[in-house]
Amino acid sequence: MSFLQRLTTGLTASKIGTDRFGNTYYESRKSWLGYGRKRRFVLYAGEPDPTTVPPEWHCWLHHVTDAPLSEQKRYPWQREHQRNLTGTAQAYRPPGHDYAGARRAPTAGDYEAWTPGG
Repeated sequence: MSFLQRLTTGLTASKIGTDRFGNTYYESRKSWLGYGRKRRFVLYAGEPDPTTVPPEWHCWLHHVTDAPLSEQKRYPWQREHQRNLTGTAQAYRPPGHDYAGARRAPTAGDYEAWTPGG
């Protein structure tokens, strides 16, 4: 976060809390004109990635709840958040994708390509 952003955020908003990923959440001190309520926003820890906002804070950001929810109990079957990998080498590529070998398993009644005049 830049010095100017830190200064203006400190003057115009109140810090509400921090999540387990280090993101910090703020609410404006005054209602915004035309908005009708206080603006809520997040300053990301590191690279801005909206997929790192946990559900407990997401509902607060979108004015679904008046206060952030407490973090829920993590069950053994629940995975920790993984950032959006679209466009990276680790992105999911189904069988038959060009980058995954471009070979798909044949299916029953596989089609034959049409050829003109044949």
